[in-house]
This record gives sequence, C-alpha cells and structure tokens, in this order.
Amino acid sequence: MAESLPSPSNNRAAEFRRITLLLALAALFCLPWADLEITQVSPGAELARLLAGALSPDFFATEYLLEAIATTLAFALQGIALAALCGLLLALFYRYPVVRVTAALLRSVHELFWALMFLQVFGLSSLTGVLALWIPYTGIFTKVFGEILEEVDPAAEQALPRSGEVANAISRLVYARLPLAWPHIRHYTKYRLECGLRSSVVLGFVGLPTLGYHLETAFRQGLYSEAAALLYLFYLIIATMKWWCRAPLLPLYLGLALWYLPPVASINGELILQFLTQDIVPAPLKNGGELWPWFLRLWQEQIFPGLTDTLLLSQMALLLTALLTLIWFPLRSRWFFGRPLRALGQGFLIVTRSTPEFVLAFVGLLILGPSLLPALLALGIHNGAIIGHLVGGYTQELKLRPDDAPTGYSRVGLYFYQVLPRVYPQLITWLLYRWEIIQRETAILGVLGITTLGFYIDSAFEEFRFDRAMVLIGAAALLNVAVDATARALRARLQRGERLANRDA
Repeated sequence: MAESLPSPSNNRAAEFRRITLLLALAALFCLPWADLEITQVSPGAELARLLAGALSPDFFATEYLLEAIATTLAFALQGIALAALCGLLLALFYRYPVVRVTAALLRSVHELFWALMFLQVFGLSSLTGVLALWIPYTGIFTKVFGEILEEVDPAAEQALPRSGEVANAISRLVYARLPLAWPHIRHYTKYRLECGLRSSVVLGFVGLPTLGYHLETAFRQGLYSEAAALLYLFYLIIATMKWWCRAPLLPLYLGLALWYLPPVASINGELILQFLTQDIVPAPLKNGGELWPWFLRLWQEQIFPGLTDTLLLSQMALLLTALLTLIWFPLRSRWFFGRPLRALGQGFLIVTRSTPEFVLAFVGLLILGPSLLPALLALGIHNGAIIGHLVGGYTQELKLRPDDAPTGYSRVGLYFYQVLPRVYPQLITWLLYRWEIIQRETAILGVLGITTLGFYIDSAFEEFRFDRAMVLIGAAALLNVAVDATARALRARLQRGERLANRDA
C-alpha cells in the first residue's frame, strides 16, 4: 500500500521555505527606502589608518587601564549574577501571564536606555551600571529559564506522588525538574556572562568608566593604536573565559567585584521624587495643556521617523545576518576545512562576535560616514558571526555516509546537498531567536547618531526632555515586544507536532 504524502500545509520543509521567502521579501522591500550612502570623503584613507593602528597596538597608552578592565568585569559579574538569581526565581512562576508580561517588558528596553534613565537619578555611579545590566537581563533569564523548565522531560515529575500541597509542588520542582534543567541553565548563564561583558563595554559610551569609555575616546581622537590595544585585551578576556570562568571560582569573583566596586550611589531623595513625579510626566499634564496635540507632534517629528528607520534597518540586518551565516558557518566545520584553517576561521568568528555591534557601528561611521550603512554592516557582521559559530558547531555533530566524505572539489556539492539541508532548520530557528535581539540593538545605535529611535531618545535626554524620552522608550519597547511575538509565532509554526512528523519530507 502506497504511503500518503504529507499535505503542503503540514510539510515542514515547505514551511521553512515560506518563512525564508517572507523574511527575504520584507528586507528587500525595505531596501529602496534605506539611506545606504557612503558619505565619507576618503573612506580608504581612514581604513588604512585603522589597519595601521590594528597592526601596531599600544598597550601602554591608556591611563587607568587596569581600573577600566576591573570595572568592566565588576559590572558584568554583579549585574549578571543578580539577574540570573532573580530570573531563576521568576522562572519558577513563568506559567503565569503576569510573569511572562513582566519579563517581556523588562527585556524590551535595552540596557543602554536603562543606563540613560538611571544616570538622571544616580549619576555616573556603580549603582547605575549594575542596575542597567540587572533589569533587562532579569527579563531575559526569566524567559529562557522558564522555557528550559517547561521543556524538561516530565517523566521524572510524573513518577513522584502528587497532591495539592505547596510543599509537594516544591519537592517536584527541586527533585525532578531542576536537576534535569540545571546543565542547560548553567551553560546559558555562562553564555550570558559573555554577553554581559559586551554590554558592560557598551555602557562606557554613556560615560561609565568601562573599557568602552576609553575605546570611544581613543577612536574619537584618532588614536587607533590605543583603541586596538583595548580591543585586543577585551578579546583576550572573552577568548580565555573557558579557563577562568569556572563555576567554583564564580563566588570568589563576585566577592572581589563587590569589594572593588560596591553598587552604591549618592542618593538624593528629592531628585528621585522630582524625576518620578515631575520630569517624566508629559508636559501638557503639568502645564494644563492638551495631551493629544503634544503626542501627535511627537509622533510626526520623532516617533514615526524613528520607528521607520529602526524597522528598515533591523529587517535588512536580519537578511544580511542570514547571508553571512551561510557563508561563515563552514569556517568552523570539520567537513570543509582542516584543523589549521578551522583554527583561523574560529579566531575570525571569535573576534567578530566578541566585538559589540555598537563598537563595530562606531568604527563603521568613522570609515563610511553617517548613514544606515555602517549600522547595517555592524549588525550583520556581529550577529552573522554569532549564528555562524553556533551552526558551525552544530555541523560537527553531523554524521554523513562514507561516500559523502569531502574530496577535492566535491566540497561545494557537500555544502549544498548534504550539510546545508541538515543545518538549515536550526539556522532559521536561531535566526528567529536572534530577531528580537537585533531589533533591540538597532534601536540603541541611534545613540551614535544613526536615525533610529535611539537617536531621538538620546537627544531627548540631552535636552532634559525626560517626558519625551519616556514616550520614545515606550515606543521602542512596544516595537520589541511586537517583533518578539512575531518571531515566537513563526517558531511555533515550525515546531508543530504534525510538522515535526514530516520534517524529512
């Protein structure tokens, strides 16, 4: 009896093709409206100066270098430790809508925007840096830990006696679910510490004394040898994490971070009260004016242009990320390169994914001039390297038939007919997970002068128009929530049970 073929609506491969086409068309639709000009008069000369600086790093030019490294590490360790702890506690209640919504709101505002808000009440203090990392990362940890706990094998929990008592529910959680989820939770926390280090560097661009502060100063003054040395030191910290970032040592590191940089600030109660009850309240409500005309004008002059450029840029960056991932993932794969070339490829991916997209965009602006092009390249390169690294590692686990072994020119055929079809579903899944992050990163690039929502938010803070800044941050948060919901819906379409059954169709 002939087997029935899966219908197109239940064909998982067809679903991947539809989603790929949808994302590609959305990005191509944005292309005609995007400002991608090169406005720098002599980009080649500036690039040559940058390369010359990269080849002659000056490790002794930066004052207070050790303090900057220690501050970068202290912010990341304290912020991520607090966030992981709070995220784990909230994840235990992730099934409740109020927790899901709270987590979505916390992570929808980028840490740089949180830093801009806390700067107004706590100044350039260590408390500002720790809070700026703690709050958004708590939302991220809550979501991811909650999903990990939901996805563990329920067999162990079902084997335990059940009753309606709270103690019984806690026992099932502690003895059945947490042990199974713990390896994934520990691995993800370590990964997020690396992200926290990058975020800590970026906080330097708003004045906090991390490595980013000295990086910005060096780049702005054209001291590229000094900037290269700072970047190389940061790469060294990231590349050696597998040796120094050991679980038994983390309490010691955290204790040293708290001793070196306790999260304190000079707190002025009146200033905080004024900020919360006066400064962020829309001007018409304080002055007796009409709220709607005020909001309409803000929408026309800032919110709509900012939203438009943020969406245009993020959609094109998503497509560029996918294309660069397709090109770069073989650099880490044993199916395409031998050990020496793989080591070089791995080094390239470590450097590009370790460099914060904020720093890449800043360098791109120096070379190419102000437009969306530097931001597009920065987002694509940074995120393409992250997903390329993940997909490359995924290919290491593939098992091919002996007659599929690569020989000579057959690697091209191996790429298109053997490896790519096997890794493509995972690539798209990771890309959809990364979509929300790309959206958040796109908004903050406005702080560099690129006309996304961050540009208008930063301008509002500089003009002490905090009411406008809060509305603009709210718009950015709503956009992030909408993108996150869309990406989650698309992932759900790819993971339906009937489609999983036809995954090889």
